[in-house]
Order: sequence, then structure tokens, then C-alpha cells
Amino acid sequence: MADYGDLRTGRHRVSALHAHLVFITKYRHQVFTARHLERLEEIMRDVCADFETGLAEFNGESNHVRLLVNFPPKVALSRLVNSLKGVSSCRMRQEFPDLARHFWRANRLWSGSYFAGSAAAHRSPSCASTSSSRTGPPEPQLRSVRLHHRPEGRRTSGHLGSWTAIARR
Repeated sequence: MADYGDLRTGRHRVSALHAHLVFITKYRHQVFTARHLERLEEIMRDVCADFETGLAEFNGESNHVRLLVNFPPKVALSRLVNSLKGVSSCRMRQEFPDLARHFWRANRLWSGSYFAGSAAAHRSPSCASTSSSRTGPPEPQLRSVRLHHRPEGRRTSGHLGSWTAIARR
């Protein structure tokens, strides 16, 4: 069973939302050293604190970083990602002028794309990609759901009728 020590409560809700985020550098350049990654972690923790989110895990390599973020439902993940990437890019360029050689055409540290996936509370980003290292409970099996049949007079379009026919088989 998952560890519920990181539950977030509100007036009418209880939540445990985790996102696995991956940011890659522009043109996949080999940019980061250990010193850069340590500073990146500090910057990302500061940004997460501003958003009232928690940075549960951080790791990276020379051309990408991975984060496991615990966030409340009121935070839009896209805004958090934009702030994480924008603030970290700006501060890294200010503090490490040697990174300027990697900004050849674009004055950007990060690629415009990113990966965001939902993550279980008990898994980390480092083991999320390897299915053989999982020791927890097995993944739940998908089950079919039967849609309710609508009477003929209540259809809104012919397209909906075809979906109900497929679901009833």
C-alpha cells in the first residue's frame, strides 16, 4: 500500500498528486556537470516552494533532469513547468556564464518540450522506467465498462448512437 505521509488536505478534499517531469536541454547538448546539477536542484526547490509544491526527488544527467513533484490540485502543472524552466534557465545563465556556448542560436537552456506523467506516491522517477525492478503490488487490470443505452428519442447526434452500439457488444 502507498505511504500516505504526504497527503494534502483542504477544506473539502484530500489529495496526493505526484508528477514525474523530465526537461531536456536545447538540441540535447551535453551541458550539465555535477556542480550545475546541484545548483539546479536548489533553484528548482525554491520555485517549488513558491508554488506550495514539494520536490520529492531530483536527478539528472548532462543533457536532462528528472523531477518528482508533489503538488496540490489548485496548481496548474503547465504553469509550474513554465516557471521551473524559465527561472532555472535565467538563473543558470546568470550564475554560470560558461553555459553561454550552448545557446548557439536560441538564447535558451531548455528545449520547448517536456515530459509530464502521473506517478504513484510510492514510485520514484529513477525506477518508473524499469518494470523489472518493481516489487510493489501488480498493476491493476483494465476492465470493460458498459455504457447505458439511451432511448431513441434522446440521442443528440448519430455519432453517439454508433458509440452505444459498440459498447453494448
